[in-house]
Amino acid sequence: MENDNKMELLGLRVDNMTCRELLNQVEERIGKRSASYIVFVNSDVAVKAEKDKELHRIIHEADFAMVDGKPLVWIAKAHGKPLKEKVSGSDFVPALCREAAERGWSVFLLGGERGVPEEAAGRLKSCFPPLHIVGMYSPPRGFERDKEEVRRIKEIVLKAAPDILVVCFGCPKQEKFIYEHYREYGAYISICAGATVDFLAGRVKRCPRWMSDVGLEWFYRFMKEPRRLFKRYFIDDMKIFLMAYKYRPGRKGS
Repeated sequence: MENDNKMELLGLRVDNMTCRELLNQVEERIGKRSASYIVFVNSDVAVKAEKDKELHRIIHEADFAMVDGKPLVWIAKAHGKPLKEKVSGSDFVPALCREAAERGWSVFLLGGERGVPEEAAGRLKSCFPPLHIVGMYSPPRGFERDKEEVRRIKEIVLKAAPDILVVCFGCPKQEKFIYEHYREYGAYISICAGATVDFLAGRVKRCPRWMSDVGLEWFYRFMKEPRRLFKRYFIDDMKIFLMAYKYRPGRKGS
């Protein structure tokens, strides 16, 4: 299906859509029984995709690639391509689950540490009692190198037959898993959702809305897990500014 919302940002094809518009697109895809996948592009994902050709291709071919992160919103505006809205996976998935509860769509939660998807499912059900969660599974670490485990995951999802599969493995593992298998396990919508399952389970607390609105969600997360996130935020993700210059409007060869 043709998607007219595509635009280029930092060498990536992304969608300039609101959360509501994306929900409408999901409804259309489910109605047409069309297998589609959604990725969310923040600074970390964009930096990884600059070097990882496979990840770059996965984002390029995604049915929907949403911009997640204020730095990318600011860069898009500076490049003369203002975005309608920042849409993060951790905001979109709860909104989608609310919609799923109202429309009778089924959901499968895949990823997170052992017990986390079950906790997330319980909290979602308490918020949206009609929500039909047909499965939860936390694969062992390193599963992607085990062909038998990958086959087992596909069989579990296929048997559950969800309309929506929420995959939380982290980037680029989740993107590569979905890209390779999304036409095989039967879900109509596959979502690369990162740490969303931890937020849903209450294992990790979301930052206050005002911090997200002014672009400080990264700092809030860093303060919660400084040792794990220092390199990502203060070394790796700083490359986003070099990319902003590289892909600036009017650059030679553009």
